[in-house]
Parts: sequence; structure tokens; C-alpha cells
Amino acid sequence: MAYRLGIDVGGTNTDAVILDENNRVLAQTKTHTTEDIESGIATAIQQVFANTNIDKKDVTIAMLGTTQCTNAIVERKKLISVGVIRVAAPATHSIPPFTDWDSELTATIRPQTAIVSGGHEYDGRLIAAVDEAEIRTVLEQWRGKVEAVAVVGVFSALNADQEEQVRAVVAQEYGEDFPISLSSDIGSLGLIERENATILNSALFAVIEKVTSGFENSLRDAGVNDASLFLCQNDGTLMALDYAQKYPIFTIGSGPTNSIRGAAFLSELKDAIVLDIGGTTSDLGVLVNGFPRESSIAVNVGGVKTNFRMPDINSIGIGGGTIVHQHDDGTITIGPDSVGYRITEKALVFGGNILTLTDIAVRLGKINLGDSQKVAHVELDLAQQVERQVKEMLEAAIDSMKTQVGDVNLVLVGGGAIIAPGELNGVKKIYQDDLGAVANAIGATIAQVGGEYEKMYSYDVVDRKAALADATAAAKQQALKAGARSETVKLVEMTETSIAYAPGNTTRVKAKVVGEIQLDNLG
Repeated sequence: MAYRLGIDVGGTNTDAVILDENNRVLAQTKTHTTEDIESGIATAIQQVFANTNIDKKDVTIAMLGTTQCTNAIVERKKLISVGVIRVAAPATHSIPPFTDWDSELTATIRPQTAIVSGGHEYDGRLIAAVDEAEIRTVLEQWRGKVEAVAVVGVFSALNADQEEQVRAVVAQEYGEDFPISLSSDIGSLGLIERENATILNSALFAVIEKVTSGFENSLRDAGVNDASLFLCQNDGTLMALDYAQKYPIFTIGSGPTNSIRGAAFLSELKDAIVLDIGGTTSDLGVLVNGFPRESSIAVNVGGVKTNFRMPDINSIGIGGGTIVHQHDDGTITIGPDSVGYRITEKALVFGGNILTLTDIAVRLGKINLGDSQKVAHVELDLAQQVERQVKEMLEAAIDSMKTQVGDVNLVLVGGGAIIAPGELNGVKKIYQDDLGAVANAIGATIAQVGGEYEKMYSYDVVDRKAALADATAAAKQQALKAGARSETVKLVEMTETSIAYAPGNTTRVKAKVVGEIQLDNLG
């Protein structure tokens, strides 16, 4: 029997599960996230195996969902210096790279920038050819000053040849192993947002290296030596470690995505709203055909506007560790601050001195946790008032995720789900499962390997069927690079968007495929 180990690291808890070949959950655990992350992962692995007699040698696949890349950007820590080559001159000089960036984040990245000859118009016409001598001069000036390079071409979503040309020059000058990001591999239409995402991807190379090596070390120290290793992407699929090292930005948002996929598995629903209540926040997402709905607007990551793929998530400051504030005038506010992973020290029921939403749940008799006598002094009217306020906040958040009028099915998961009311206006039915507290780790464990491809085609030049087939084939190649088994790859989503301002019946085509894990050449 072969087994899969799934781990999800959140801001408050680190969860781990073991599934068998039939997707049965054999063991689960939830432990507090540690400041160094790695020791928390190690503890979760030890605890989950302590609950079963499974031989660690029989674990063939291990998956990790992590927030470390997100944290690095938000906290402005551990980011490396990036050289940005924008292939666009003589255009775009009026809006240089790092426009609208936070000064602290910019200083952390210690950037070098250059706008060099090249780029395309929206209809594919050449702005200018790439001047390789110019590129080499820039790189010589940067030598020793940058640790990674981001290459961004105007309308490279239409034609990425110039970005590839620049990549080849960088590899010649700095070496084949030097970290390089191409915007055509990462973002969508929109030069500045795509450039921002590409810069962040390059700045995260050291972070993802620590994540992957830490994951490998934690498993090895725990005795899991024969498993193929994967990281979770933010579209609900997996990627092999070597692929993740090239595209660390695709891990951003993977935590909520794992919960959505886990919720789909536990509820057996294909379409629903998912509410994942953790220790610090509640994340709401939408299931569409079993996968998370993707955001259609530019997404802010650490204050930087980007346009790479991200799940459509609404986060609010409600969790099991959220602090309840009582004011002198009798009013109450909930959060958004939280005791987070220190809930077992700070919450009243655990002997602390801070009133949290978990304390309110215990006072209302919704759960037997800690010492209920320690919240007996909390007035029942106060507890009920807090619950009504939580109910209103959750209902408003659910309504914000709807795309049509009417009640919806809601899947409730997460370790903080105990704070949710039993009924919510606008909700047809609430689905819960005993394993909902570890839905995120389950979502990581059941995930398939995915690939996406997006390109603009002129249907006046290229036959539509040929364009769709080309996009599908390119998406499949991405899935194979990420670690999918070729014969299992299938198309799960195809979208076509007409570009009104472009001639020739130009259409943006996006293909998404998924496949089963290829074990032969990994791990």
C-alpha cells in the first residue's frame, strides 16, 4: 500500500494528514505554527505518524502548502536584489519600474533597472529589435550587484521571443544557473502589473530555496526518505520542487486554495462557497467545477499590484483567536487583531487574560474546550451580542462572493469553525465534516499536478480550432514540467476573451489542464 502525506502551514496552525490510495484519511494532526516554520513541520510529521502504524517507507508522495513566500513580501524580509530589464525602448520611459511601490519594499529588493530596446505593439508589430550589445553593457554594470534578473517585454503575452532572447544573453553573461524570471511565464496582459509580479518572483528565489530544502530536511529527519516532493500552487494543483524553485510566486494564495479543494473533497460538491475559519482570519472562496474561482482583477500582494493568477479570496479578521474588545461606552468591536498561535496561552479558557471568539463559543456552550469555568463570568448577553455581530460580518462576506441573487450552499471548514453560527442568511445549507479542521492539508494531499497557458491569437490569421489546440498543448507542456504523467493530463478549463481594441479578431485564450503525479523521474 502506498500513502500520501499532506502538510499545510498557516499563520496559526500547521496541519498534516496521511491518505491511502483510496483517498481515505488514515491520520491527522494539528499543531501550532512555529516562528522558524521548519520545526513546526517536523512536529506535525512526528505527530501524524504517532497516530498510525504506517511504515514511513511506504509514503510515496509528500505535499506542502506554505505561506512563507507571502510572509516574506508582507514582512519585507529575506528578499534578494533584483535587476529589472524592461524590453520596451523607446516606449514606456514615462512609467519606470517600481512605480507605485512602497519605498521600504523597494529598498529591501535593492533594485537595478534598465529600459532597453525592444517590445511589440498590441497588434504584434515590432517596436524595436533587441540590441544584445546593449543588454551585455547593462549586465556588466550590474555584475555583483544583483542576485536575480527579471525580464519584461511589452506585449510579451502576444510574442515572448524577445524575452527568450534576453534570457539567453543573461545566461551567457552570468551563467546557466543564474536565477531569471520571464514575465510571459508569470503574468497576463498589463505591463506594469505583469512586471511587478515578475520582480516579486525573482526576489523570492532565496525564500523558496529555503522552503524546499527545509521541507526535504524535515522529511529526511523524520525518516520519510522515499517520497516524491511537491509544493502546492495557488490554482489548486501541485508542482514539483524544481518547478517551484523557478516560480515561487505561484505558492502565494495556496493556503486558502488548499482549503477550497479540501472542502470540495469532503462535501462532494462541485459548486459552492467555502468558508475557512482559522485562528486569525476567515477566508472565503468559490468552488467552480471543483476548483477555486480565479480572480479577474489585479491582485495586491504586500501592497504591490500584480496580475498573475490568484484565487478569488475574500479575507476578514474573524478567527478562533480574534480578540473581543469591550469599550467603556458599552460597545463591542471584534478584531481584527488576534492572539494567533498563542491562543493556548492567551485565551481565557486556557488560563490567559484575553477574551477571544473561542472563549465566546465556550461560554455559549457550542464546544467543550479548555476550562469553561474560566469564562463563567462573561455575561451571556455579551456573548450573544458578539455572536450576532460575527453572524452579520460573515453574512456580508458571503454576499460579497455571490455572482447572482439567491441562497447558496456553504462548506464550513477550518479549526476555527466552532465560532460560526448554525444558520446564516443567504445560505441554503451549511455543509460540515468531522475532518473540516484539516481541510487545507487534505486539499494539499488530494491535489493533482496542473499547468496553464495564456496567449493572444488573431483568429483572422490562425484558425480557432488550431489556436485552442495550441494553447492546450502548451498548457500540457507546463503540466509535464511541473511533474504530471503525460497520459493522465486532461483539459479542465478553456476561456476565450475577445480583445476589442486589437485588430484581426484578436482573442485571449487561456487553457488549464491537470494530471496525475509522475513518480518515475521525481524524488
